[in-house]
Amino acid sequence: MMNKQRLIPLIVATALFMENMDSTVIATSLPAIAADIGTSPLTLKLAITSYLLSLAVFIPASGWTADRFGARIVFAGAVAVFMLGSIGCALSGSVTDFVFARILQGLGGAMMTPVGRLVLLRSVDKSALVNAMAWVTLPALIGPVIGPPLGGFITTYFSWHWIFLINIPIGLLGIFLALKYIDPIKSEAPERFDLLGLVLAGIGLAGIAFGLSVAGLNLLPWPIVAGLVGVGTVSMTLYVIHARRTGSPVLDFGLLRLPTMRASIVGGFMFRLGIGALPFLLPLLMQVGFGLSPFQSGLVTFASAVGAMGMKTLAARIIKAFGFRNMMTVNAVVSSAFLAACALFTISTPLMLIFTILVVGGFFRSLQFTAINTVAYAEVEPPQMSRATTLVSVNQQLAVSAGVAVGAFSVETTLALHHQTELSADVFAPAFIVVSLISAASAWFFWQMPADAGNEIAGRKAIDISSRKGAEKRAAAEAVKVATEDTQNARDQRLG
Repeated sequence: MMNKQRLIPLIVATALFMENMDSTVIATSLPAIAADIGTSPLTLKLAITSYLLSLAVFIPASGWTADRFGARIVFAGAVAVFMLGSIGCALSGSVTDFVFARILQGLGGAMMTPVGRLVLLRSVDKSALVNAMAWVTLPALIGPVIGPPLGGFITTYFSWHWIFLINIPIGLLGIFLALKYIDPIKSEAPERFDLLGLVLAGIGLAGIAFGLSVAGLNLLPWPIVAGLVGVGTVSMTLYVIHARRTGSPVLDFGLLRLPTMRASIVGGFMFRLGIGALPFLLPLLMQVGFGLSPFQSGLVTFASAVGAMGMKTLAARIIKAFGFRNMMTVNAVVSSAFLAACALFTISTPLMLIFTILVVGGFFRSLQFTAINTVAYAEVEPPQMSRATTLVSVNQQLAVSAGVAVGAFSVETTLALHHQTELSADVFAPAFIVVSLISAASAWFFWQMPADAGNEIAGRKAIDISSRKGAEKRAAAEAVKVATEDTQNARDQRLG
């Protein structure tokens, strides 16, 4: 029988892999789906943006829902909803049917990600948290790169319907394992549901995430995109004002007072923004710039996933050896350097060299995602875990959307400066440089963490500090965490 400490991360990771792969695999298959249901690929891009919109609206409600009904049942239910959405996609006969099915998938995905992370946090001993997070981080890294070639393969040799139908056996297995092995723990005293906060945060996140995502797809004119982001920003501002007046906000920005959470949110956003642009820019460079087929392009970009898989067994040892702060600060710069190296790719660059750079870069990026996702919870108390997972999930969603938007804007700006109208290989280099600089800037925020940040979960000896008050505070926090380890429950995530 597999150890529960290993089994639960795999249960959560499998569900997240299904979600991450599904959200990217559809991009390759849009032309075939559009032709089959009688519409244009451009119109069908609404399916991608509607999914992102659904994620943004429902993620803020995930923490309260898990506390109220229990993380196990909510996680299993989220997988079931995602499966229903998948069946709906496969049976769709019109654009309207398809968009509604994708919205249903987004509802399931919005609950799977943060609640899965919560399941992991409550189910895995803190000493095993880094290893567990390494497994759960893999779907976020592998999904975007394996999705396009897999989508092309399924669509070419089978039928696009199977892109969604393969989720059914995976989902059924995930539900069975979740109900069997995840403990049915829920909050003893769930907080009052913040409906006004959910509405304000939902509109804010939807406007920002949807606006940025549409910008990357070139689906709407820039003034409309700016309007969406503007409305979202105003709504989020109103939410921040509201959150200060309520005791149970759906997004608790008060957690940013914790140095490790602040570094994970702010630094993590900047790092993910740059890395989030990679799955958008690299396939375009390979296909439009170098003339590779979608399948060939997907095989090249799959190199990032190879590097990510190589990291999972080494992450805990590396973090234990160097500590979160030192490792994350240096690795942010190293990862960004490999991202910037993509700017040097030309049509004459040997594919093996490109593959090697992407493999090594994927290793360092995966290591950074694992550290960011883990250190976020180093100082979070058990009663705040559901809020913390919600905040981290929202941050990840916005960062990826922002990365696509920044990458697209950089390419369009370069086109305008070169007075070009057609994409070519030379217009991508500045975009890679821009996003790599943003990612590298995250190192400053990681360096601001305490020297002993996350030592407990990294398995390192705590560094003595001169402040007796600080030492006592850590001891009290340790006592609370140890006491609550008996209430194991569940956690996950994609990302980074």
